[in-house]
Amino acid sequence: MTKYTIGADFGTLSGRVVLLNLETGELIAQAVKKYTHEVMDETLPDGTKLGPDWALQYPTDYLEVLYEGVPAVLSQSGVAKDDVIGMSIDFTACTMLPTDKDFVPLCLRPEFEHQPHAYIKLWKHHAAQKQANQLNATARQLGEDFLVRYGGKISSEWFFPKIMQIQQEAPDIYSKAACFCEATDWVNFRLCGEFRRNSCTAGYKAIWHKRKGYPADSFFAALGIPDVRKKLPGSIIPIGRRQGTLTPEMAEKLGLTTKVAVAAANVDAHVSLPAVGVTDAGKMLMIMGTSTCDIMLGKSEKMVPGMCGVVEDGVIEGYFGYEAGQSCVGDHFDWFATNNVPPAYFEEAGRQKKDIQEYLTEKAGSLKPGESGLLALDWWNGNRSVLVDVDLTGMMLGMTLATKPEEVYRALIEATAYGKRMIIDTFTENGVPIEELYACGGISWKNPLMMQIYADVTNRPIHISANAQTPALGAAMFGAVAAGKAAGGFDTIEAAAKKIGKTNRLYRPIPENVAIYQRLYAEYKTLHDYFGRGDNDVMKRLKTLKAEVK
Repeated sequence: MTKYTIGADFGTLSGRVVLLNLETGELIAQAVKKYTHEVMDETLPDGTKLGPDWALQYPTDYLEVLYEGVPAVLSQSGVAKDDVIGMSIDFTACTMLPTDKDFVPLCLRPEFEHQPHAYIKLWKHHAAQKQANQLNATARQLGEDFLVRYGGKISSEWFFPKIMQIQQEAPDIYSKAACFCEATDWVNFRLCGEFRRNSCTAGYKAIWHKRKGYPADSFFAALGIPDVRKKLPGSIIPIGRRQGTLTPEMAEKLGLTTKVAVAAANVDAHVSLPAVGVTDAGKMLMIMGTSTCDIMLGKSEKMVPGMCGVVEDGVIEGYFGYEAGQSCVGDHFDWFATNNVPPAYFEEAGRQKKDIQEYLTEKAGSLKPGESGLLALDWWNGNRSVLVDVDLTGMMLGMTLATKPEEVYRALIEATAYGKRMIIDTFTENGVPIEELYACGGISWKNPLMMQIYADVTNRPIHISANAQTPALGAAMFGAVAAGKAAGGFDTIEAAAKKIGKTNRLYRPIPENVAIYQRLYAEYKTLHDYFGRGDNDVMKRLKTLKAEVK
């Protein structure tokens, strides 16, 4: 009898639940739930104002995704609950929250509902940059060897800078917190009743090493959080392992049985690699959405400047998983379309019954590489790789009174492609060759122009995922591994990927475009190093001035 698994993908703005047929490898049902509180970047629900660069979320929004989504996919498909054998979740990361000793988020306690630091800090919460700078300076001063595993810098998006910000700005919240954890581990706790941490977020976001553990107590003491290890309960388990089974309460809420196996929690980018059929080294997957995360496997541990991390068992058990990324991709284009396009373009897009970005992409596609005379830096939301600096900002060079919106739009697309090539070149130059490129996410499906530009700029073919819901599919595949072959699933993620992971489109570089983009990339690289490596810190000075006068 055919068996099924569930994957739940928790993104920045919404959560998606899918149901996977393990016999055919097809997703037969899906449900999407927008978060009730969305992203809180200006105020809390009670109106409490937030500072610059804040990004918070509300924990019950995640549970609503499961409570509504799982029954919905069962109803759509007609699948009996006894035929669902496993499930797994993935999340944006680092998405971190403080809880009490019973793992209740502090923001749900009445005495803390007005306290911003009691809430979940989303991955793009960048208000802890001061603390990240402090952490990096302290690590260099003490000669900590973990920095090289993260490209030389720990990002403000990660675990400990966010904890440091709580300790420094809200010591009462810090003292009351019995546990700091990733949202993905917290949701897994709610599913199976056992709190454990996964090797992916622990390794990539919390400076944990399989053989060395967390940094020494002396390092945390130097950061002003000497007791933080006491606030990190829970053992760490590799990706792909079973964490437990559904509790009776959760099984009843979801309409499932207590026999459903729950896999170790995961991250949206990292869970996607097997879903495109990749389970070996030398292949980079670009997960393209509001931001882009790059994931690849290696057989050894190499140190790459500006990478987001190299973690043993961080993606697939038995491999070293490498991560890099770009902080501003889809957000980039949405910002431009929302704030910088004249009404006439919206009117024409409406007449043609097209989304404004679809219309801009069509017009941008009529341009030749280099025709606009524009060159941009892709730092509208800071730089994740390879500079690891959220205080960098965007730039557009070459505009005139004749510049058109579609030219700017194309230049922004090209900028993200140049940033991608910078990442690829840096990995290759440091002993981690990138032989093939893969892409998934909404952009890879919706924007052929962008994918062709990426192929031309990187001078590499790009394979596109056969499934539009790649992270959710990957999560469902790991759920099948947690269940095991004896129950109707798989004993390894490699076996699952061989049967289920697929691509269905291929973009090849166009030689004449490659030649032009080679010249443009050389100019991008000059600007990248000039503004990004300390020759001219005007972006940071302007950002400081903005904060002073706001």
